[in-house]
Amino acid sequence: MDRRHFTARLTLAGMATALGAPIVFAHKLPKDYLPLALQDNDPFTLFTKDKEMVVLNDRPWNMEAKAHLLNDRITPNKYMFIRNNGRIPETIDTNTWTLTVDGESAVGTKTYSLKDLKTKFKHHTYQLTLECGGNGRSEFNPPAKGNQWTVGAVSCANWTGIRLSDVLKDVGVKADAVYIGYHAADTHLSGDPKKEPISRGVPLAKAMQEETLLAFKMNGEDIPLAHGHPLRLVCGGWPASTSGKWLNGISIRNQVHDGAKMGGSSYRVPCETVSPGSKVDEKDMCIIESMPVKSLLTYPKSGALLKKGKNLNINGHAWAGELAVSKVSYSIDFGSTWQECQLEAPANRLAWQHFNATIAFPKKGYYEIWAQATDSNGIAQPMVLPGWNPKGYLNNACHRIAVKVV
Repeated sequence: MDRRHFTARLTLAGMATALGAPIVFAHKLPKDYLPLALQDNDPFTLFTKDKEMVVLNDRPWNMEAKAHLLNDRITPNKYMFIRNNGRIPETIDTNTWTLTVDGESAVGTKTYSLKDLKTKFKHHTYQLTLECGGNGRSEFNPPAKGNQWTVGAVSCANWTGIRLSDVLKDVGVKADAVYIGYHAADTHLSGDPKKEPISRGVPLAKAMQEETLLAFKMNGEDIPLAHGHPLRLVCGGWPASTSGKWLNGISIRNQVHDGAKMGGSSYRVPCETVSPGSKVDEKDMCIIESMPVKSLLTYPKSGALLKKGKNLNINGHAWAGELAVSKVSYSIDFGSTWQECQLEAPANRLAWQHFNATIAFPKKGYYEIWAQATDSNGIAQPMVLPGWNPKGYLNNACHRIAVKVV
């Protein structure tokens, strides 16, 4: 990636964040001028990401982790995926930032400052799993449109904030309310101020869950700009697109929210199974809600070499949307037989669960380790790709890594 090309596309806020200070006379910058201090910069430095992170797109910015980078129990910022739909806000002023809650099913309209939110309502911290609905899209055949995520568009950080339910109750919710929609300060790639890049939402029941937060801290620190500073919605266990960043508005709706990326094939899958490559009518598409059961092998790194006679310790994480994971198993014979792993309970509801096992290999040669999680309803990950869909969502096929015994 050409660094000058990258930096020329940055917002002023992005440049200021990278420099650690506002750019005085920024309005006088010549077109496409690259500030001297940024001439040796790159997206990894700008977003404080590890160099092994993979950039999938720079308009808008989208980055994912490799599986072995996600070995931490609590995902640090440097390994957290970035999924943007528009441009990162150019101006962030926490002293003047507000959140307005309104809508046809709101008893009234209320506007809160950040100070109001932080002082009026009780703070809560939860570890919450966020996964892009398109995580795993690159495996679908025929190919599906969109960023070709592999397995690294998932994270499980600690989020601190206030319960959305507390704010909704403070505003007042009418009896006909069924949904909430969010609005944010990011801008459309076209530059059209009338267009929202994304404005999704969740049913009222999800909005009222204890773990659904209006968050202002991630892993004990202010949320990084790329992840929604100064305020974001966090709806663990559902597609990460429901967890709006740079939050400045919530609408309480008497219908399914109809904002940007709520219609068509966006974050929807066919209500019934279709053949690969099929065109599906919008009326036959269902909105993705709870994410399916899934697991990820995070140690060792795929391609590991092991001396004959040595046992291999493996570990990873498993999650199941709104549900818990009841079992994780591994196979070294391409799914013919399975052995159960040790599985830990989640830190709290909607957090991923850690698993580990010790494997003995019978002889020298090439092996693949496959991991398969089963949710609390008894549904297991498929060994191969699940049903095809136009946008390549919800690929929860078994994760696998390669190992050579020498």
